[in-house]
Amino acid sequence: MRHSLPHAPQFYVTAPQPCPYLHGRAERKLFTALTGDSANELNNALSRQGFRRSQNVLYRPSCESCVACMSARIRVSEFHPSRTQRRVLRRNAHLRRLATSAWATEEQYELFRAYLDERHADGGMADMDIFEFAAMIEETPVRTRVIEYRTHQCDSSETPPPPGSDRLVAVCLTDVLDDGLSLVYSFYDPALEGMSLGTHIILDHIELARSAGLPFVYLGYWVPGSRKMDYKAKFSALEIYKGGVWQPIGDPAQHTSDIHPLSIDPIVEQVARINLPASRK
Repeated sequence: MRHSLPHAPQFYVTAPQPCPYLHGRAERKLFTALTGDSANELNNALSRQGFRRSQNVLYRPSCESCVACMSARIRVSEFHPSRTQRRVLRRNAHLRRLATSAWATEEQYELFRAYLDERHADGGMADMDIFEFAAMIEETPVRTRVIEYRTHQCDSSETPPPPGSDRLVAVCLTDVLDDGLSLVYSFYDPALEGMSLGTHIILDHIELARSAGLPFVYLGYWVPGSRKMDYKAKFSALEIYKGGVWQPIGDPAQHTSDIHPLSIDPIVEQVARINLPASRK
């Protein structure tokens, strides 16, 4: 199904399919292509309205009977790490950050496969081959970086890297927006669970954004009731995009995902309320 506005990108809706976060529910996405000279402007404008990027597509959940998926971002200036998060930073102080262009490597793919096989063996990306992985990394029409985390030292896990090695332990595909950093996709060595590498990636991106003068770090979607997403609510200064506005998350337990179907606006009305960047003349 296609929906469009005059002189604007065309928006489409996917067919319903099983929700990966909440058992027994169906997900549906509203999406548009991200191409052309105005790709960066569109990515910035729609990211501020709860959209996410996947290769050359921008999408936002638009389910028929649920609004559980809410885009989340951290207000960098107000963030203060918890005691546990400070321990994560100390534990990973030996890691070396390396920012590269959006170019895939075999080393990244090997880490990606290990991560999927251990953490998401039954997920939608489980069958991705190296060519599909390269497309996920490289097919980007916007400002994107690959942030690698490497270690030269033996860590405290049961399988330390060989002495003197330069070991890749985590990767994050990151978009650089006008108002922040958007974590498109991250993965890490599942054998190093004790290092809390997923948390470290977010904490390091907060520092990256602060040093660049960017006010937000976009974390993707937070889903109340989904154990996969619980970790996002543990970051202070977290905002969620709910009811068409960004607002502090407050008490996560207060957010309900049980929305009556009649209270959800039709797709045409949702599209009509999207604020698009001004057209170039």
